Amino acid sequence: MSTPAHDDHLSDASLSADPLSRERSHLAASRSALRAMREDVESLDIADVAANWVNAAALEKQIEDRIKALADLSETPLFFGRLDYLHAPGAEQAEGGEGECFYVGRRHVHDTDGDPMVIDWRAPVSQPFYRASKKDPQDIALRRRFGYTGGDLTAYEDEHLSDPAEAAVTSRLLQQEIERPRVGPMRDIVATIQPEQDEIVRAGLSGSVCVQGGPGTGKTAVGLHRVAYLLYAHRERLARTGTLVIGPNRSFLHYIEQVLPALGELAVHQATVDDLVAHVEVRGADEAATAVVKGDARMAEVLRRALYSHVAMPAEGIVVVRGSRRWRVPVYELEEIVRELLARDIRYGAAREALPQRIAHAVLVQMERAGEAPDDRVQNTVARNAAVKAAVKAVWPQVDPAKLVLRLLSDADFLAEHAEGVLDADEQKAVLWVRPARSVKSAGWSPADAVLIDEATDLVERTHSLGHVVLDEAQDLSPMQYRAVGRRCTTGSATVLGDLAQGTTPWATRSWSEALSHLGKGEAVVEELTAGFRVPTDVIAYASRLLPHIAPGLTPVASIRENPGFFEIRAADAGTAGVLAACRELLEREGSVGLIAADARVPELAAALEAAGIGHVGPGEETTPAIRLTLVPASLAKGLEYDYVVLDEPRAVVAGEPDERTGLRRLYVALTRAVSGLVVTHATGLPPQLG
Repeated sequence: MSTPAHDDHLSDASLSADPLSRERSHLAASRSALRAMREDVESLDIADVAANWVNAAALEKQIEDRIKALADLSETPLFFGRLDYLHAPGAEQAEGGEGECFYVGRRHVHDTDGDPMVIDWRAPVSQPFYRASKKDPQDIALRRRFGYTGGDLTAYEDEHLSDPAEAAVTSRLLQQEIERPRVGPMRDIVATIQPEQDEIVRAGLSGSVCVQGGPGTGKTAVGLHRVAYLLYAHRERLARTGTLVIGPNRSFLHYIEQVLPALGELAVHQATVDDLVAHVEVRGADEAATAVVKGDARMAEVLRRALYSHVAMPAEGIVVVRGSRRWRVPVYELEEIVRELLARDIRYGAAREALPQRIAHAVLVQMERAGEAPDDRVQNTVARNAAVKAAVKAVWPQVDPAKLVLRLLSDADFLAEHAEGVLDADEQKAVLWVRPARSVKSAGWSPADAVLIDEATDLVERTHSLGHVVLDEAQDLSPMQYRAVGRRCTTGSATVLGDLAQGTTPWATRSWSEALSHLGKGEAVVEELTAGFRVPTDVIAYASRLLPHIAPGLTPVASIRENPGFFEIRAADAGTAGVLAACRELLEREGSVGLIAADARVPELAAALEAAGIGHVGPGEETTPAIRLTLVPASLAKGLEYDYVVLDEPRAVVAGEPDERTGLRRLYVALTRAVSGLVVTHATGLPPQLG
């Protein structure tokens, strides 16, 4: 498989046809091998293998997923790099040892003999592609990067890492790939992962990781590639326990949903926090002050008190009649059973299920003392006795979580009783409904209410835990939302992604240590990404003027891009003419264009675009070569990116939020969505914090 290395730093067809031809031949052979692998799976006959229709359906699903994973995406390079080892990996590095050559790509491909044509980027042998350097060559003689136009291999670039005479240089192909125009959903960064990103991607499954990263540092991509790596390294375990990616909204999830399938991973679920806690229909909304109190972690204690207030100490003993015998469990013994269950701190529902068995056991002890020999069947029969069931209903009644929250938010006395010493009078008043609802179905539940119901549901019955959860844009979650996510990974690990400077909710995260504590992952390692790969130098420098006002002490992102990008601030007359002109100008360039504006301005701009004949789509909708403009409300811009951005009226973006700091954070987000260029248009002047 080895091919000779050449000294050309950057080569193309006109400079060195033979090496490029050989690499193209290997690409063609690899695509043919992948096609053969897919055909082998398609030809599988399971008619005589499955024992029943259930097994047959499961096998068919596995085969279907395998076929999808082996798809050859014509526009996506099958491999993007090559490693020439000085010695065989894992072998003794002695003089004269024979090295090997490996092509690094998105998935493993082998020929008919089982020999690898392409090595999965997640395999240990591929790691030096991301980590090796002149200072630490890691036994690599040559690292070769490939350049593609569409799906065609058109260039290559070599680094002789073990040659001390060759100076280290910046990879032009790497820069080109980072700056390549993007239209449509987010794509993987598997060809451009940097060493500091790779360390996070390959962190072990047992530990949780929190990634603080400014705009353009690749934190979302790192989180998604970490999921892909963990599925590769711990496939069987995660197949049993499951993985989940949590994003801030549906537009964001739609934007990132193709990344993992492009890497061959199809079994990862995606959801928003609202999806996780959808126990009731959400039809209402809270004022900011109310949502802050409902999202406070202290509400968990209020709910716990309210729930366990339903437990009552027994007022009298129980008499169980079996045949001609009567067995009496005295009240003091019942009290001991109830107190013991309360002291065990198990779920309310689990304790309620255990109570009749404990009472029945007390009866069996009496039977044994009387000379009888009862077994488990007798104990179960006693536990179902009418007297026992009546006692359990009186002492430990069933509680519906939604009805519990409904009563807390509707009944001032009930709330005051269980919030005493936890919430002050003003906070209690803030969460109470002005018009109490009559029933769970008729209530105008808010998103924060749904989180409270989820908390109460978990107090009653344990929430199912997954093997790994990725939480993106985490800085916008309330403490109660963190708890809701944490319940989904109590026995698993988490990857938390966010940027404190981009927190745009009134309850935005103040510190990662506090957030991780609410999540139940206080031991998580916090990593900071400060190298900017996406946002141009001039743009990120301008946006960073806001940092002292929105996140003092946070390290500004330092763009490593050689291209400073296109950046202009334009004073415009009132109206939409200046915005439309900027959109037309940027649409003449290659790539996607985002028009970001304060939410209140979006209807006017949409009408102006339509009147001007400029086609556009909304966030989450697919752009096409014909329609490359997306009109984005500032509230939905987080996590999205466009080659070029027109930002309309920064002052309006700030004014659209309940307070100035949140407004400036929203503006910071909007300013940092551009990959290649930004035009800021304003008729009302700029916020003074921008200088």
